Amino acid sequence: MPFLIESFSFFYSSKRKYFKEIFIKGTLFVSAIFAIVVIFFIIFFLFKEGHPIFENIGLWNFLSGKEWNPTGDPPSYGAFSLILGTLLVTSGAMIISVPLGFGSAIFISEIAPPKIRSIIKSGVEILAGIPSVVYGFFGLTVLTDWLRVTFDKPSGECWLAGSILLGIMALPTIISVSEDAISSVPMEYKEASLSLGATKWQTISKVIVPSALSGITAAIILGIGRAIGETMAVMMVTGNAAIIPKPITNVFSPIRTITGTLGIEMGEVAYGSTHYHALFGLALILFAIVLIVNMIANVILGKLKEKHMPALKKKKRKMLSQKTMWRVKRSIYALCSLTLMWLLVVQFGIEISVLIISIILCCYLISKKISAKTSQRVAFGIVALSTIIVLFILGIILYYIIANGARALSWEFLSQYPLDSGRAGGIYPAIIGTLYLVGGAILIALPIGIGAAIYLTEYTKEGLLTKIIRTGIEALNGTPSIVFGLFGFAFLVLYLNLGVSLLAGQITLALMILPTIIRTTEESLKSVPQSMREASLALGATKWQTVRKVVLPPAMPGIITGTILSIGRAAGETAPIMFTAVVFSQRFLPTSPLEPVMALPYHLFVLTTSVPGAEQNAYGTALVLLLLVICLYIIAIMIRNHYRKMRKW
Repeated sequence: MPFLIESFSFFYSSKRKYFKEIFIKGTLFVSAIFAIVVIFFIIFFLFKEGHPIFENIGLWNFLSGKEWNPTGDPPSYGAFSLILGTLLVTSGAMIISVPLGFGSAIFISEIAPPKIRSIIKSGVEILAGIPSVVYGFFGLTVLTDWLRVTFDKPSGECWLAGSILLGIMALPTIISVSEDAISSVPMEYKEASLSLGATKWQTISKVIVPSALSGITAAIILGIGRAIGETMAVMMVTGNAAIIPKPITNVFSPIRTITGTLGIEMGEVAYGSTHYHALFGLALILFAIVLIVNMIANVILGKLKEKHMPALKKKKRKMLSQKTMWRVKRSIYALCSLTLMWLLVVQFGIEISVLIISIILCCYLISKKISAKTSQRVAFGIVALSTIIVLFILGIILYYIIANGARALSWEFLSQYPLDSGRAGGIYPAIIGTLYLVGGAILIALPIGIGAAIYLTEYTKEGLLTKIIRTGIEALNGTPSIVFGLFGFAFLVLYLNLGVSLLAGQITLALMILPTIIRTTEESLKSVPQSMREASLALGATKWQTVRKVVLPPAMPGIITGTILSIGRAAGETAPIMFTAVVFSQRFLPTSPLEPVMALPYHLFVLTTSVPGAEQNAYGTALVLLLLVICLYIIAIMIRNHYRKMRKW
């Protein structure tokens, strides 16, 4: 009898463990496919709300029409000027950010000493963490005024202001991805070049950069995607006139972008009107452009990773001849050259572009005549100068915000409710509302993101399903923030009838930060040695016991870092909550998740653009928001550096 009882107990325990493992695996699988479901819903609702405009006036007429005037008589829905404005601002931004970002990446990865490298990388990460609305506030209060005075123009809100601001905002992406690509070049390449008598600059320019060209190209493409999808900054500094510059090279002409149009007009449009559908048509075009750009970048980065895998590299050597490889490199060089020439012509016109290209050619010919050591000194000076410019830009932004915002800071400012349309009083409801939004978003996104990462890392092998899930995650990661806002408005606010509420904003922000949590958690899990998993399983532990007690604890620092970065991003976003969660002024804190809230980014935006005489409180709001986000990023950097040192030890 005791034997039967023990046998039954063992059988029952085994079955319970088995069903528990099945249940956990199923739950993690649902978390993993959540990204695909979200992307499907975004595309579905964008198409559902946007396709009527294509049926009414035709896709070609919508794309090629030069006049955007929805309130005219009759109304006009031509998106060409908006698409052109987006491309012009982005092209100008790339002319600014590509050389600065490329030079800084070379300096960080190949020239800077370790301590300086760490400081510069931290500065770049802080630059990436500055909220877009703070960039827009800086651009509207400082940059546009400087352009107006310097070039003696009636207004500084123009194409050039938008390009400069977007160029600064694209710098962190270009620097980080380019630096990773340059650092991934095998050390053997460098050692072989130096052993043959080449200088360090010759090694960098003729060996390292060509080897990392795919990654650098991907960095530029990702920078383009970052610039195209930006909303708040361009909306605040470009003048927002839906016109084509005359002449086309007039960088001081006001223009309007797709994102700016969505941000300005969606809040005032009548639901179901032709204007409403036209805006969703614009959002669909924007989503398609950014999705294609990001997919191209991810394909290039994937090829770059494969290139440095030894087995695949040997296979490629057998498949591709030297002649074929030379043709591929030559095609890439030609594409980059043509793109640069087109950007120059669009930005500066033919005459100035010919002058710039002539100067570049003269510098190239002169560099051939001078000695290798002199050439290295000049090159290192230029590369160092680009890094100094990037850090100078960061310093200027921080200085203006801190110096002017510190005057407004007081306990009353932090603890009181706003008065006189925000000109007086404090920002207490905006601070609490921001914390509510961020806290709710993290509570929603964190379990789903960690579950998805665990499934992809621990419970499945690379295959078709995994590729589909990863594609969904990458697509979600590349989706512009304004598109999340429109999706939240169409699906959560209108379709689910949540209204403009705290809950709608939390869900929208959660969807936006979900890819960041998945990617950082996945990288942290991959860093745990496989031997630890094998040892746990060999001792009789189940898969979930191994993950929970062996894999997750050492990966926790990386997960915490990703969570903090997500909190920082969510706290600084404006576009996703404009139509889903926030109001400008509210005398009481929300008592229900179905009530709207105030938030620091939106409060700053309205103070800056719609409330005359609120400059001091606007600076104070910008400083509080900046300090909140930067502190979160600094904590993440400190955690990461601490555990890196522990691993080295």
